[in-house]
Amino acid sequence: MSVRVPASSANLGPGFDTLGMALGLHLECDWAPLANGKVVDDGHPALKAFRLAHGEGDLWVRCPIPMGRGLGFSGAARVAGLVAAHAQRAGDCFDLGAVADEVLQISTRLEGHADNVAASLHGGVVATAGGKAVRVPVALDPTVLVWVPSWTTSTDHSRATLAATIPFADAVFNVGRTALLVAALAAGDVGALRTATQDRLHQDVRFGLAQPSRDALTAALEGGAWCGWLSGSGPSVAVLCGTDEVDAVAAAFPTDGSVKRLAIDQAGATVD
Repeated sequence: MSVRVPASSANLGPGFDTLGMALGLHLECDWAPLANGKVVDDGHPALKAFRLAHGEGDLWVRCPIPMGRGLGFSGAARVAGLVAAHAQRAGDCFDLGAVADEVLQISTRLEGHADNVAASLHGGVVATAGGKAVRVPVALDPTVLVWVPSWTTSTDHSRATLAATIPFADAVFNVGRTALLVAALAAGDVGALRTATQDRLHQDVRFGLAQPSRDALTAALEGGAWCGWLSGSGPSVAVLCGTDEVDAVAAAFPTDGSVKRLAIDQAGATVD
């Protein structure tokens, strides 16, 4: 058996710590040798999760998800390690659905928030709060373009810069945009997406630490993207666009970063 878990983009603008999107970029792991993989050491988040769930032996990992770029590397790794441990013990009787709630709870505790891990576990776009995770129906099939710069961001440092309290008007602003975003995705209303991904809780503060990321988002929106956001705590930027806009939007991004052309991963964590 081998475990395959997608990367994720969290927050989606206004949905701070509550919305996540699974992306078609995958971490794979196995407790047997894995082609083009490597045995990870004790500090790797996948192995820590594997051991916590009583996995035994070495863990091999193959991972194209960049670390420290806001694409949910640690969340995907933790989900993968937990799923691998359960699959190792259960063998041919393994049923991911039977352990999904436990995997979500433990990976959330390890990660500190549920948006990334819920998306990596369940796939699609996921809303999460209070220990629950629900897939959001998406009546669109967009391309997700992700601009990935060469530098990294510390999630802990980024979160420490955010205000402990916010004005009431800003809270209402974000509640409304989050609700509008979920409704727009479910209805396939492209015209509402740019308004629905506006945010007043975290992006401006984080963009203040990464002006090139702000510039990248502005360029993509001016280039024809439907909407966009700072992916997780950054510095990567994710945007949605249709097939006809992909080339123009990709070309609009600054050249000091790479551009990944991805789809929304619908499968979530899988074991083969």
